Amino acid sequence: MAFSVSFIHSMAVLVLPFFVSCAPLSNRHEHHMHKRGGTCSFPNYDGMVDITAVDAGGWAQDSFCEAGHYCQYACQPGYLMGQWNPEVTSYSYPGSQDGGLYCNDNGELEKPISQNDYCYKGKGTASVNNQASQNVAFCQTVLPGNEEMLIPTNVDASSSEDLAVPGTDYWAGTAAHFYINPPGVSVEEGCKWGSTANPYGNWSPYVAGANMDDSGNTYAKIGWNPVYLEDSSPFKSTNPSFGIRMKCADSSKCNGDTCEINPSKYGLNKVSAGGQSDSDGAAWCVLTATDNAAITFEVFDV
Repeated sequence: MAFSVSFIHSMAVLVLPFFVSCAPLSNRHEHHMHKRGGTCSFPNYDGMVDITAVDAGGWAQDSFCEAGHYCQYACQPGYLMGQWNPEVTSYSYPGSQDGGLYCNDNGELEKPISQNDYCYKGKGTASVNNQASQNVAFCQTVLPGNEEMLIPTNVDASSSEDLAVPGTDYWAGTAAHFYINPPGVSVEEGCKWGSTANPYGNWSPYVAGANMDDSGNTYAKIGWNPVYLEDSSPFKSTNPSFGIRMKCADSSKCNGDTCEINPSKYGLNKVSAGGQSDSDGAAWCVLTATDNAAITFEVFDV
């Protein structure tokens, strides 16, 4: 499968290094019986979302939850997974895979950070306003986890939904990352690894990201997906049928110009203003909303 981490790495321009303070692993004392042989069943606790795009029993990963492993889960739109391995405090493999609940050798789920909720509300400073004629699927990558875009936010036509914006208390201070599918694609089709058959999932045309620092600044980014533009991509010369822009809700609390990706107006791999490109050649731009102000991502037909 094709996947580029360059977008995730480029988000480093938005944030300073942060450190997560969590309970020690020895505090992993909350046990819940969900036995299924050598696996743990999906518990569907407090705001969790049962993932059906892949065959993993509801978990936000590619396989069932096996004993001796951490098992990732999705939360409702605007909320973040509140559990991970508290001994892992930096973005490095293999610790970056250890998100979610721990399935012990007895097939019991353990809550690794007892004082954290299973799901908790993000900063509430980013939302999607879908002006397109069909629904749009924003698919968040699972991190800590395998970074597949399994966490779904479906936004119906002429409606809005919150996106999960992490603060510095989220795992390793990392940002949220999203793949933006073409209008009309369901979360079941778009929120998983894709293929060259369709520009869905990791082959989606656009990507986005957001996070907040301790001073109340929300950093947001939209860009062309490097995978969509790869030499081997069958879509690399095809203009998508939709665009996306981001803008601050309060212009007096905004650093940066309103940014728009509109292929019918600007062309392939172009952004409207203040754009930059990474070494992979994909164009992107950034906005900062200060003082806890909000940023809106608008999706529209072209």
